[in-house]
Parts: sequence; C-alpha cells; structure tokens
Amino acid sequence: MRTVIAHLDLDAFYASVELLRRPGLRGKPVIVSGSGPRAVVTTATYEARRFGVGSAMPTSRALRLCPQAVLIPPDFTAYREASRRVWDIVRRHVDAVEQVGLDEGYLDVSEKVAPKAALRRLVSEIRAATGLNASIGIGPNKLVAKVASDAEKPAGFLALSREGACERFADASPGLIPGIGPKTVERLAKLGITTLGALQQADEAFLVGSFGANHGRDLRRRAHFHGATTLTLQHVAVSESRETTFDVDIADAAELEARLTELAHQLCERLQQAERRGRTIAIKVRLDDWTTVTRARTLTMATNDRDAVTTTAVELLREYGPARPVRLLGVRVAALDHRGDEANAAQLSLDV
Repeated sequence: MRTVIAHLDLDAFYASVELLRRPGLRGKPVIVSGSGPRAVVTTATYEARRFGVGSAMPTSRALRLCPQAVLIPPDFTAYREASRRVWDIVRRHVDAVEQVGLDEGYLDVSEKVAPKAALRRLVSEIRAATGLNASIGIGPNKLVAKVASDAEKPAGFLALSREGACERFADASPGLIPGIGPKTVERLAKLGITTLGALQQADEAFLVGSFGANHGRDLRRRAHFHGATTLTLQHVAVSESRETTFDVDIADAAELEARLTELAHQLCERLQQAERRGRTIAIKVRLDDWTTVTRARTLTMATNDRDAVTTTAVELLREYGPARPVRLLGVRVAALDHRGDEANAAQLSLDV
C-alpha cells in the first residue's frame, strides 16, 4: 500500500495572526518580537524577510536590516487560539495527524482516494474559516514532505517522490535537510561536499570514516531523502518550563529569587489548568559568560502547588548561589502525570 504523508505549515503564522487583527499593516514589513535589548525575532512577514530578517535573529540586527519594519510584541494567547481553530479543522478531515507545533504538523493521507484534491480543499477551508494561509508538502515520507512544504512558500503546494526530491534539491546546501546543522555543513564543506548532490554521491565508507558509523550512514540516508513513514499520533509532554532572558544581567540574590518566584507561579498556573503534576523540580541558570547550570530535586509526591514548586526552586537557587551575574533564569517541573487517573496518588506512593 502506498504511503502519502503531507506536511502542513502555516505561513508566517504569528505575523499572519497579527495582520488579521491589524489589516492596515498588510503589505508592510512586520516583525513579531519583544523590544528589549536581548529580544529575538519570533517571526516576520515576507515583506520583512526580503531584507534578510529571519526567525531567532536578534531584533536589534533585524531593525538594522529593515529600519522601516513595524515591531509587534508577541501574543501567545492569541496564537494558541488561532492554532486550535486550525487543527480542529484539520482533524475533522484527517484521522492521522501529528502536530509538532502551533503552526505545523504531518498528516497521513494514504487512504484518501485523491489526496492532493483533499489537501487543496483543506487549505481552502482553513483560509475561509481563519484567514490563514498554509503551505503543503506531499511525499512518501516525512522528510520529503517537510522539505517540499518549505520549497514554494508562501501558499506553496508541492508533491514530490523521493527520487524527485533528490533531483530537485541536488544543488542545494546539505543544510536544507532537517537534522543537518551548520557545524555538520561546515565539516562537509571542508571535505569538499557542498551540495546535496555531492553528498548523495559520497562513498558511505568515507562518510563513516569522517563522521562515525551512525552519523555517517544517517547523513547518506538523509541526502537520499529516506525518512520516517509513520506518524506519532499523540505526544504528551513529560515536562513543562518557564524561563526568561533578562534585559540586563542580575546579580542581586533577592531580585533573582523574586523573578524565579514569578516564573514558578506562571508555570504552576499552567499546570493547574492542564490538571498535571510533576515530581521533579528543576532550575536553569545562565550566567553572563554563557555558563549554563541546571539543578534539580525529586519530591516524594507529584505536585503543581505554587508554594511547593516555588519553595523548592528558590532553595535550589540558594544552594547553587550564582557567583556571577545571571543572564537567564528558568524553572521546570518534570516527570509529569495526568490526574485523570484516580489511582495516581497510590501509584506514586508505590514508586517512592
């Protein structure tokens, strides 16, 4: 039986949600980002991207590239609601869905008689119901589908076989492939391999000798667009966290504890809404020299109690006692469980 996987990616999602609320900004370069000195770009409209603005870029640099851009602070409550509406529509039409973010996911449409037509109808319904555009990539596996969805944005619609993907992207950088990062691209370039076509032709033994058995073989597989053909239909997070990067490094212990308390309260509010509890409390501290330290403690019982989580987190911070000013601070609750199981408390007692 054929396998047909689609990757659906909402175009410039956060920015698009903002334009629906501010139609007067359509056609203008818009950047969604905080405004602090260390803020980074969350996303940008395609008008801003033409100036070289990209996600995760420092906002200060983005504004130098595009000084006329309109800066809008992110509103994740609005983005989550828009995302929910989109994926409710998707799930009404497709049974097998792996959502991997607010704005993207994989759909198994193998059982559709005419999958392309079905996906075009889905994109049209999403646009009509939400005002949001989506790009679709279709292939025999998740890797082909993912790369295809990015190839013709915005509002792209591209179906490729594995062989077709190898041919179409042969001249592209190996970095086009998810999982082949900048450091690997740099190492490949030093070996004279600067395109996917060259990587496809590289001898496996040479790659294994250069990158090790697992990584070398994986590089060759990815270059030939071999990828997963099954979806993960449900993902339950095993931890949840909140963290913040300060505009100015903080050295004062009392202020750090106050900021950590605020983060812990935000995290517990979210956990209580989701009716989830966790046994492991952890903190993350990044110093001004980028040294990053984590500390964790496992409790005897799972909790989402604000006082319990805050007290533990503050104790961990005091025990660590940062010796330098702090750039970033975070708190995490891990080993999460669902509270719908009435036997949970008893089971936790057995686990201790």
